[in-house]
Amino acid sequence: VQLAESGGGLVQAGGSLRLSCAASGRTSSIYSMGWFRQAPGKVREFVASISWSGTSTSYADSVKGRFTISRDSVLETMYLQMSSLKPEDTANYYCAAARYGPGNFDSWGQGTQVTVSS
Repeated sequence: VQLAESGGGLVQAGGSLRLSCAASGRTSSIYSMGWFRQAPGKVREFVASISWSGTSTSYADSVKGRFTISRDSVLETMYLQMSSLKPEDTANYYCAAARYGPGNFDSWGQGTQVTVSS
């Protein structure tokens, strides 16, 4: 499975961005997909995940109510709609796919940078 993120950029605090992650290859093997982020000097952290069927979602407490994860089964693309962005949301955002079980993320994209200015 190959993953390609897009949609990152610079935004002011309080603004919005939508990230996209296009999946290709053996997408039939995907159980779930997710977004993770890593800020400079910090470990990579979970942001949100969604089952490939789209029926189940999960969010980190830090983004609940502000971010929404979704996916388009026809386009085989996952999205992360980010609203009310804060400077602490600044990070490199990665999409990931779990092929051997829900939550077992083993395929990763290259990442897209999100910078939120105060």
